Amino acid sequence: MKKRSVTLGLITTILLSTALVGCSNGNSDSKSSKSENTKTVKTTKKPAKYYFKNNKLIMTDVDITITKTKIIQVGETGNEYGEKPVIAFWYTTKNKSNKEINPNTAWIAAFTAIQDNNKNQVNELDMGILPDDQFLDTQSENIKKNGTVESAVAYDLDDDTTPVKLTATKGIGGPKLGTMTYEIK
Repeated sequence: MKKRSVTLGLITTILLSTALVGCSNGNSDSKSSKSENTKTVKTTKKPAKYYFKNNKLIMTDVDITITKTKIIQVGETGNEYGEKPVIAFWYTTKNKSNKEINPNTAWIAAFTAIQDNNKNQVNELDMGILPDDQFLDTQSENIKKNGTVESAVAYDLDDDTTPVKLTATKGIGGPKLGTMTYEIK
């Protein structure tokens, strides 16, 4: 019985070794023939179709350009009634579609502001009061196709030192398009 199992083991080992050698030879031959037929193709990376960088958000239906940022302290013009300082963004929104789009919904659908001052949780900032009264009547009016409208938005700051990270996504919960960090001064 012992002799039979040793013989079976020896035969199995020989068969496996032969199979591995066969595989090895086949692979090296195919690799060398593949490398001879392979051409080097120079690829250039296409710019992203949708992105947020240099204060500009480009998407399918909307372009948003941040034209100005400012920290407004409590009691100052633009934050007369607030209880916290705010970071304010002035921006233009261009509607590139026939959809009903206004500056407010375009901004809210695209941006999230984070002030990373808590080691245990994400500190998403709350929107503050409109920092510029000139947009009071126009912030929620629809923009015509190919029209561009100005507006502003503000976020309540939780401290006066931690930078604010503004992240753009392709719609609420969509893929991330970019992030910019704004220092608090």
